[in-house]
Amino acid sequence: MALPDRSHALETLGSKTFDLLVIGGGMTGAGIALDAAARGLSVALIEKGDFGSGTSSKSSKLVHGGLRYLQQREFRLVYENLYERQRLLENAPHLVSPLPFLIPLFGKDGIVSKTVARSYSTALWLYDVTGGLRIGKRHAKVTKEQAARHLPNLRLDRLVAGFLYYDARGDDARICLTLTRSAADRGGVVANYVEATSMITSASGAVTGVTARACGPDDAGAPEMQISAKVVVNAAGVWADEIRDFEAGKQRPSIKPAKGVHLSVPADRLPCDIAAVIPVIADRRSIFVVPWREVGYTFIGTTDTAYDGPLDDPRCTEEDVAYLLSAINALTSAKLTPEDVTGVWAGLRPLLLPDEGSELKERTADLSRRHKVTVTSHGVVTIKGGKWTTYRKMAEDTVDVVVKQLGKSTKCTTKKLPLHGATKQAPKADDHLANRYGTDAGAVLALAKQGDQLLAPHLPYLPAEVRYAASAEYAQSLSDVLSRRLRLAIQDAYVAAKVAPLAASILGEVLGWDAARQAQEVTSFVAELNGDLVAAGLKETENA
Repeated sequence: MALPDRSHALETLGSKTFDLLVIGGGMTGAGIALDAAARGLSVALIEKGDFGSGTSSKSSKLVHGGLRYLQQREFRLVYENLYERQRLLENAPHLVSPLPFLIPLFGKDGIVSKTVARSYSTALWLYDVTGGLRIGKRHAKVTKEQAARHLPNLRLDRLVAGFLYYDARGDDARICLTLTRSAADRGGVVANYVEATSMITSASGAVTGVTARACGPDDAGAPEMQISAKVVVNAAGVWADEIRDFEAGKQRPSIKPAKGVHLSVPADRLPCDIAAVIPVIADRRSIFVVPWREVGYTFIGTTDTAYDGPLDDPRCTEEDVAYLLSAINALTSAKLTPEDVTGVWAGLRPLLLPDEGSELKERTADLSRRHKVTVTSHGVVTIKGGKWTTYRKMAEDTVDVVVKQLGKSTKCTTKKLPLHGATKQAPKADDHLANRYGTDAGAVLALAKQGDQLLAPHLPYLPAEVRYAASAEYAQSLSDVLSRRLRLAIQDAYVAAKVAPLAASILGEVLGWDAARQAQEVTSFVAELNGDLVAAGLKETENA
């Protein structure tokens, strides 16, 4: 059965005129909805899939300035990123926390290239000055022995020394969901699984809303609805051109999707107590190694390659796996193989193409991560580009334009606005519920039942979290829960497949699923897992 709050949201979407309607429930769209609601505007947010199910759940889970952007002389971008990193650390301490990074320096016969060492040192000083110091610590050089303590598998025959610097981490999917809930807290009407199908225009040609349809697991046969709004905002990320084309037909692409892939492996195969930046030999770029210490996994990524496939289904390929494992094995003694990989995920970055008439000669890794807000001749406000660390600034810039369209003079209030569940200070590192739910941790525990045990013996996930996902976090499918509310699907697909029947039965209690529906959800979810695994050249789960 559909959740009462979603049913009410769907009814409201079709029965009133909003100041603005946001299309796209990723980080940017959710941030826009929150900014607008916090200014007192009436706002609706629709997402054709689950909240954050696109790019916003498939990043490197890092809230960072982007050290490599300094090499591209994007000083303003780095400053903006680091400023927004601090906003998240202060406004969502239950979701975002500082994370040290190691840059190992490699060389021959115990000697590192002076040019390389000087380049890193200069970049890190710039990083500190540009805003890195806001986190409270400056970078430092470390010895070979100190570097090896953090990442024991580094090749000691090539390791010479290293640098430490500081950034932050955060679970992208949970931050996106939290932004959505924060907007709803302030009166925003939000609904996942609602797809815009066309624009509604007035006699003068101005866009006054959209035609949409509910497309969730329980929405078969739902009639189309009309959602009226004074301003429509296109915040669809890599799908922004598709929404734009509703207005005037097919046009020249303005976005170049770039695929980024990550792999998870057991922590004992690649142990690390902080993140590390590993250079990719002969490729002019680096990849991250990041610990998921609370669950016992390490993840590796990301790639950065031009993508021309289906936007709804980017896949990690066998070649992607080989690329990442080769990069790690070249500079560590881990000797990772595809058999070590427990989870994969692939996402698409919505990078801005150069203006018409300019040639795209750059690698996608070299394209700017800046964002751009435009208004079409029909009045649709569109936000493109950017990176999720700066979602708040992107939202502010977008709503500033919307306010002008509306003839209002409201100011942004989100710089110091705590997000839903925010605690006064960061929880302890080992407090699983507090670090995922903040002040809602008690509400999650209240759903625990006698006899409950962990979903999987070696992981901290509780049955109560599954119940909470369905009752309070808009989850409508097993995949919504195990892929995004809990991150088990990308941490260990094989364990996720094993716990799927239990999780489906718990969801059934909350959502009224019978045995047949529970079995259907398990079958669909496992097929989704195996589709990703097979595409990556990995073995299927045992219950394939």
